Order: sequence, then C-alpha cells, then structure tokens
Amino acid sequence: MSELRTKGREPLGEAIHEGEARATAPGQCPPVLNSLMTAVAVVDPASWSVRFENARFQEWFPPGDEEGADLSARLPAADPGRARDRLEKGRPYRFETEVRAGPRTLTLQMELRPYDGEEGGLILIEGQNISKQKEAEYMLDSYSRLTERQNRELEKEKERGERLLLNIMPRAVYEELKDSGTTTPHTFEDVSVLMLDFAGFTDMAISRDPGALIAELNDVFTSFDRIVEHFNCERIKTIGDAYMAVAGMPDPDPEHTIHLAKVALRMHRFLERRNHTGTHHWRCRIGLASGPVIGSIVGIQKFVYDIFGPTVNLASRLETLAEPGQILVTPEVATRIQDDFILRSLGENELKGFGAVEVFALEDEAREGR
Repeated sequence: MSELRTKGREPLGEAIHEGEARATAPGQCPPVLNSLMTAVAVVDPASWSVRFENARFQEWFPPGDEEGADLSARLPAADPGRARDRLEKGRPYRFETEVRAGPRTLTLQMELRPYDGEEGGLILIEGQNISKQKEAEYMLDSYSRLTERQNRELEKEKERGERLLLNIMPRAVYEELKDSGTTTPHTFEDVSVLMLDFAGFTDMAISRDPGALIAELNDVFTSFDRIVEHFNCERIKTIGDAYMAVAGMPDPDPEHTIHLAKVALRMHRFLERRNHTGTHHWRCRIGLASGPVIGSIVGIQKFVYDIFGPTVNLASRLETLAEPGQILVTPEVATRIQDDFILRSLGENELKGFGAVEVFALEDEAREGR
C-alpha cells in the first residue's frame, strides 16, 4: 500500500489532484489501485464527500442515484462525529460493517485515518474483507461452546458416578480406587458393626406388590442413611431387607460404639413413628458388636465394598437371635456404653461359632443430648 502514502503526482495523489472537488471514477484510477482486493477511498472531512475511490470501494459501497453522495449515505455504519473526534486526537477510527456482494454477505473491517497527501486535511478509508476470518472465529466459538457443554456434561456424569460409588464404599476407599485403580484390604482394629433386618418381611402383604415394596424399602433405607450419616457412621450395604452399618472406619472414632448405639435406637424410633401413620408396619431386629474387621473391595467388574471378620459374624448372630423390636449387644459393647444407655442382661445364649455369650438388650438412652 505504499502507493497510498506518496505525495505529488504519484497514483493516489495525482488522482485526487485531478479530481479536485468531485469523486474520481474507478475507471480513472491507476490500474494498480483498481486491482486491489482492498476498498480505498479519500474523503473530505468538511463535507464528508468522497473525493476518490477505487473499483472495490464503489462495488461494496455504490453511490446510488445521487452523484457524489456523501459518505454517510454510502456507509451508514460509520459515525462521522466519532470519526472526527478520534482523528483529531491522532487515532484511527475503526468499525465493522456488512455489505451484499452478489449472493453473499461480506463482513468488512473499515479504518479511517488522516491522509498526508499534498492537499492535506483529507481522510483515507480502507476496507478489508474479513468474512473468512469471521467465519473461522464463529466456527471456533461454536466449537468452544460445544466443548464447554460436553465438558459440563462429562463433569455431571463424573459427579453422578462418584455419588454412586460413594453409596457403596467409604470416601477414603473411593479416593484410593480413583488414584491407583486398585484398593488394598485394610484391617481396622476397633470398630462397631450394626446388622439389621425386618421381621416377617416375606409374609408382609406389600411383598406381593414389587413396585410398592421397593418404594417402601427405598423410603426406609433412605431415612436410615440419614441417621447413619448424622452420627458419622457408614452404611456398608443392603441385601434384600438387611442393612449393615459400621462406625469407627475408615477414620478412627473413639466414641464409635456410642454413636452406633444411638443410630440403632433412632432407627427403632423412626419405624415406630412411621408405623403410626403408615399402611404397612415394619419391625426390625438389630445386633451390635465391636472389635476388629477387614475392609476391602470384592469383585472386579461388579465390585462392592464389604467388611469381614468375627465381629461381623457376631453382630449377625445377635441380629438373628433378637426378637422383633429388640437391639441385642455383646458384653464388650455393653461395657463401653453402660454409662450412657439403659441395658438389660438376657443371660447367656449359645451363639454359633462363639459358644455361650452373655447378651444384653439395649433399651434406651440414659440421658438425652450427649
């Protein structure tokens, strides 16, 4: 574009000089200017009239019926007042506009700046076709929005998967599985285990309506989950109408036995309140035991987190021994919670695999609000 900046009788200066106060027709322009893909025009800032234009400028901004129509009619997107203000401060005035070129709509980047020709005080206008650039920006923006939406959907799926996994395993185990792809079995030396199932479950009238049965179980177990979570315990699993929870793992808790005893009592109270208003009556048996357990993920594809050991078996034996509405605990559990709960000895009972064991019934809390 060096031709546009020369003085004297070189291409643009000569055309403006010969054109004087009227616009120079494209046919009178030097061939080099008409061959440009850039629209070029020179404007008188006083009258805002076009003094010179090349073929590209006339093609994109035709003068219409009025010969010598000023720039505001041919280029309505330009703001003369703002243009003059910026040019007086020595700054170029830029804006974008759209024009029709046959069947296509072109996006143009326009720039106005002072022209230092021999007449002085004129404004040079250049227009560049940036349609392809705009199309590329639009495609990039569309791709960016699509990618962002896909990332949000992936994040939602990730969160949903995380919630599902946290329903079947403690968070510490989930974090280990996520980081390494495997988990290591852990021995927990001192935890408390709760085993619960419902008395007469298979004989309940609701058992003949699968949809209603699942809805009821879901409501009950969801309430149990809230109770367990409130006391910082963990639901390990449900099997049919059986429910297993544990306290003191994976994070140690010096009061895990007290917390799980409170969980057991609140489960009973919840069912009693529910039975007063519900159509179906639920009665549960609960066994509590304390001691060491091993926690690990079992399976490869359909894996579950489970706990094993004599403590789990003992809690299960107590649950089986319990009458509907009873919470049975071992002597060790009774010793740990005797200051805070009301217990009643049921004497020794023969438990499979454990021999004669004194069994205690947990009846209530000795005082509320501990």
